[in-house]
Amino acid sequence: MSTPFTILFTTFMSFLVLAVSLPLSVLQARDVFVPPILYPDAGTVWIAGEYHDVTWDTSNAPVNITNKYGEIYLRNNSLIDFNYELASGFNILDGWVQIQVPDVPTGYAYSLVLFGDSGNDSPDFTILGE
Repeated sequence: MSTPFTILFTTFMSFLVLAVSLPLSVLQARDVFVPPILYPDAGTVWIAGEYHDVTWDTSNAPVNITNKYGEIYLRNNSLIDFNYELASGFNILDGWVQIQVPDVPTGYAYSLVLFGDSGNDSPDFTILGE
């Protein structure tokens, strides 16, 4: 008589054998895409409440990227502030997305982090209050 463990183990091993036996041609190679942010750059000054187009270079995008949906977060003092999601769900291959500048404390160096296939950050720039 089979125990529940034996049934579970046999089922797991069956799925494992199926997964390992897939031909490599079924699996599609994926490349990591880390597009450099073009704007904002180091000389940029934004005012809270304004709208700006964040842009990045897509000219060297591989054919197959792991994740083509992007997110942009604000970074301050080398820490990503996940409370400031500025954009999400856009296609990383578009090369731009419009964001609204958040109202944050002034006097700090800020940068943006572009997530998608991989994380990439902009140079530090300034945000001033309204």
